[in-house]
Amino acid sequence: MEIIQIVGLGFIVTVLTLILKEQKPLFAFLLVTVTGLFIFLFLIEKISAIIEILEQLAQASGIKTIFLKTILKIIGIAYIAEFGAQIIRDAGQESIASKVELAGKVLIMVMAIPIISIIIETVIQLLPV
Repeated sequence: MEIIQIVGLGFIVTVLTLILKEQKPLFAFLLVTVTGLFIFLFLIEKISAIIEILEQLAQASGIKTIFLKTILKIIGIAYIAEFGAQIIRDAGQESIASKVELAGKVLIMVMAIPIISIIIETVIQLLPV
């Protein structure tokens, strides 16, 4: 059960962080950041397996891979922006974290424009002239 290992690691790092925060706040922040990166790197293998399965499903269903790749990029932007904002919040910089989230949202909108335009074109074609 991998989730038990991840949660256990989270508990251990939380206790260590609470202890370190009083004496060495920089080390506490670094510990939290490294742990977050470690968990993220641990999950990369799982994420790549999910992407492979989604690509196989897209090919089998005849969906254009450009749509799937765009959606996966959008999901990636959302996860990375959230992850980064959480680390920045851990450092006590709420305003910068909010800006990172805003940048993520704007980039998601930019990535979604091709899909939105295709949907609008399809709807226009379906409407009677």
